Amino acid sequence: MTTHETPTAGDLAPLLEPLKALANPVRLQVLQWLREPEKHFPVNPAVTDPRAVGVCVTHIQAKTGLAQSTVSTYMAVLERAHLVRSTRVGKWTHYRRDEERIAWLVKELERGIGNVFQGDPLSLG
Repeated sequence: MTTHETPTAGDLAPLLEPLKALANPVRLQVLQWLREPEKHFPVNPAVTDPRAVGVCVTHIQAKTGLAQSTVSTYMAVLERAHLVRSTRVGKWTHYRRDEERIAWLVKELERGIGNVFQGDPLSLG
């Protein structure tokens, strides 16, 4: 007879918030775009470096075609999950991926369910 050990909430808790954040296709798409911001968003090096500072939320909003409030909510979810970091530049908020946290998440998923990913699972292309 095989006994299956049920994970405790404490074992899963660190993974729940990022996985819930990634369950939304738009949030997942935004995270993919932020992997290569120069390819997906207007870049003005005189204003900010999209890799160091991030992409302005207005550019993210324009690319998604969603309401500003929806995009702000989506980005807040990604930030609470520590998948993106925000930086204020004047009155604008810029977002960039938190590569350390994403690498941690991939490592934890591989440890927990096996190596099922080829490359970066948060890059859809």
